[in-house]
Amino acid sequence: MVSGVNTTTAGQGVRLHVVTGKGGTGKTTVAAALGVALAAQGKRVLLAEVEERQGISSTFDIAPLSTSETLILNDPSGGSLYGMSVEPKAALLEYLHKFYKLGRAGSLLEKIGAVDFATTIAPGVRDVLLIGKVYEAAGRTQGRGRKAVPAYDAVVLDAPPTGRVARFLGVNTEVAEVARMGPIKSQADSITALLKSRITAVHLVTLLEEMPVQECLDATQSLSEAGFPVGAIIVNQVRDPILSEGDLTDLSDGITSRLHTEIAADLASVGVADPDRTTTVLLEEAQAHLERLDLQAEQDQRIQEQGRLVYYLPQLPGGLEAGGLNVLADELHTQGMV
Repeated sequence: MVSGVNTTTAGQGVRLHVVTGKGGTGKTTVAAALGVALAAQGKRVLLAEVEERQGISSTFDIAPLSTSETLILNDPSGGSLYGMSVEPKAALLEYLHKFYKLGRAGSLLEKIGAVDFATTIAPGVRDVLLIGKVYEAAGRTQGRGRKAVPAYDAVVLDAPPTGRVARFLGVNTEVAEVARMGPIKSQADSITALLKSRITAVHLVTLLEEMPVQECLDATQSLSEAGFPVGAIIVNQVRDPILSEGDLTDLSDGITSRLHTEIAADLASVGVADPDRTTTVLLEEAQAHLERLDLQAEQDQRIQEQGRLVYYLPQLPGGLEAGGLNVLADELHTQGMV
């Protein structure tokens, strides 16, 4: 009921993958699956979150992440996945120490409440610090001179929801307009340059439902207008048909008499009481299933009309348990996203 998958990769040359989506679409799960898929390619990957929800730790069923980079898994390919929960207060203290050499003075600022003021009251500062920490991780190198290589082959950011992601990513543009010179403007310009470069891609997660799709399309437009490189649209929790094409056609055409007769006879043959009533209930559920598939197809058409790369992840009846995350990661690899 949905269009075929892509064979073109959305990750070629990309080192910073920003994953966003309407709340409830599973963006954290998709970000985690993308991180696992990249690590399975032998890459050293950092998976970062900025909303202090500990969504990554819940997804992997591990202890809450700290502001330090923590190993989540080693892949047999030689790749590895690290996790980090970016927290604005720690990011500010690190920023003050790195750029202004405040040292113990930073701790003093924290004691008198200046740090709390900057991270919770001052407009936009929180987002500046969060994205700044991700920028530092994405640009960090190890080794010196010509032997210097990126510390991470890829960074996956579990970003804020689509409703505010464009403002979040664009906050440094506003900072650069206010700070017209000096180190703050220089860093703000550098962060903006990275976020708008070809090594960054903003991927949008959606469900095949009207509201998530509309928010996804609105975010795609606002991100593009702001100059941020939109990567792929990832359709999550796609339901496959559980009935044959012939049965679906009969349901669509309103021809249920044959199905009713066949199902009722099968139920009666195994001793089901009142097979006619049971069959009626089953056909009502089948009709609801057909309507859901039609809705999926309608919303998928809206997505396909955007002309962007689209990848599809299946609904997992058992959730993420029993290797569900690996199933999603394998799908992203099989369909060519990584």
